[in-house]
Amino acid sequence: MQGKTRKLALAEGIAAGGLFGTAAVFIRFLQNQDAFFIAFWRLMIACLALAIILVVVRKRFSFDAVRRNSKELLILSVFLALHFIFFTYAVKDTTILNATVLVNTTPIFSMFISTFLFDTRPSRLAIVGLVISFTGVLVILYGNAIVPRTNAYSGVFSGSLKGDLEAVLAALVEAFYLNYGRKIRSKMAILSTMFPIYMLAAITVGVLGMSATSNVLILPTEAGIVLPLVGLGILPTAVAHTLYFSSLSNLKSFETATMALLEPVGATVSGVILFQEVPAPLFLFGAAFILMGIFFIVKEKN
Repeated sequence: MQGKTRKLALAEGIAAGGLFGTAAVFIRFLQNQDAFFIAFWRLMIACLALAIILVVVRKRFSFDAVRRNSKELLILSVFLALHFIFFTYAVKDTTILNATVLVNTTPIFSMFISTFLFDTRPSRLAIVGLVISFTGVLVILYGNAIVPRTNAYSGVFSGSLKGDLEAVLAALVEAFYLNYGRKIRSKMAILSTMFPIYMLAAITVGVLGMSATSNVLILPTEAGIVLPLVGLGILPTAVAHTLYFSSLSNLKSFETATMALLEPVGATVSGVILFQEVPAPLFLFGAAFILMGIFFIVKEKN
């Protein structure tokens, strides 16, 4: 049973990593919208999606568990709100590639945090897998950097330094989120956990955003805004992020974070389909490294 549980957690993490690549694509369609507006409605739509799932599948919502763990859920919601805000700003302020790669430094931060703060030490196999996967991400980054660009962002870490820093901050916050969330995941069912986290995170974004812009709580009505928001709220959030957090049931935080290294692969595939952005030839080598590193993580025993 333990082996099957780990396999399910790995499957959840891998599925989440693949779907995460759609987030930057949807945000690109919302380039003219404020980051707080995007993050707020992304979370609200995710809440609505989970509420519908709870009704349809007739899952019992554990109010008692939420009340007992309200402090932890609040802390997690603040971490998640900050992660979404920083990442949205990063996609708007730098290239999608830079934002996607830099936000995936999360496994490195997570490994250090889990080792020094939570005394969860990685095995050698896990370290090798992480290094190989992250090397693949850097190969993809380099391969895209040497391809001539016609837009304003070109070069390995070109674009706004501000956006690059925002992506790193998003990764750091997410690392704390995963390490802190692993304990709560072992105590609560996934839907009863994520619904209050998304709701409290939306409230946090709304409160922070109201001081920066008056547009945060305005209900969007234009199809060009609503459709990308719905896609953003459902695919990379209600589905992918819920699976991502669920995988913490039987994965270490840095293992879960490593699964998200599939995000640049998913983002590149989405770019090919939607924007006809053909990746550099090195993309295939980078993707192979990422998959090889994840294979090492998958082969590790619990």
